[in-house]
Amino acid sequence: MRLRHIEVFHAIMQAGTISGAAQLLHISQPAVTKVLQHCELQLGMPLFDRVRGKLYPTPEAQRLFVEIDKLNRDLVAIRRLAANLRNGESELLRLMSTPTLAAAVIPAAMQRWAQTFPRSRCQLSTNHTREIVSALLLGEADLALSLQDPRHPGIKAEVLASGSLMALCPLSSPEASGEGPLPLDAIRTEMIAMAEDDPLGHMVHNACEAQGLEPASRITVQTYQLARSLVEAGLGLSVVDPFTAASADRGRVRVRALAPAMGVQLYLLSSASAPLAQAARRLVGYLRDAAKRSLETLA
Repeated sequence: MRLRHIEVFHAIMQAGTISGAAQLLHISQPAVTKVLQHCELQLGMPLFDRVRGKLYPTPEAQRLFVEIDKLNRDLVAIRRLAANLRNGESELLRLMSTPTLAAAVIPAAMQRWAQTFPRSRCQLSTNHTREIVSALLLGEADLALSLQDPRHPGIKAEVLASGSLMALCPLSSPEASGEGPLPLDAIRTEMIAMAEDDPLGHMVHNACEAQGLEPASRITVQTYQLARSLVEAGLGLSVVDPFTAASADRGRVRVRALAPAMGVQLYLLSSASAPLAQAARRLVGYLRDAAKRSLETLA
């Protein structure tokens, strides 16, 4: 029996008549009759006895219906799943991010996503880029945000937004009173430095070294969020990514671009072998919009 035969046979058994089956399937009565005749021809036996225009299932039809009814329930479940996938419903997304981006970009994006896909679920977690790459390769995450392109053959990296490193200056510092971009050689305030293995911190270190500069620094941190908090507490000046800078308390911090400018990209990371589903792609769009709006606050 073909799938169409099964659908028509099940509808006739449910409705009890050709006309009722036609209404259930939203097709014409002649179409139902034609499919039933073809089905019986293929099987080599009648499924219904015709008595005065009425259909009476044969014993063989009764036995078939028991199994076909099970199959029909599976078909209904498949259709429901397909509809959910089309609408992005009943889907679990696993999004990972570095801590800074989780705080600065994800909340606004998730607000829009949750409204669009009210029945979908999202599992959020934070980690460093090295661990994020491992999770993507192992299938433990679907997509991730990072300020680094890991340049791994198994990872697809897509630029969502671009900005520049920014200086966070305590309002009491001399750097807070200047205008325009802040030259590295004009920094006099003690710096809150990033760890040596941090890519952005390494970028700042190389820029200073190229100019023969050795900024004073006693405090080293692992995250940009902590650096921002320390600057807001007046403990020094720090150079951070633009998303962290956008979330700084302007009542305690002056945000200035650096000179020369040092570019930073926000990357969407995903497995190169696992295309993103519709709900995930929609979330990517919301993440891109949230990142760009965050950068606009620095203009």
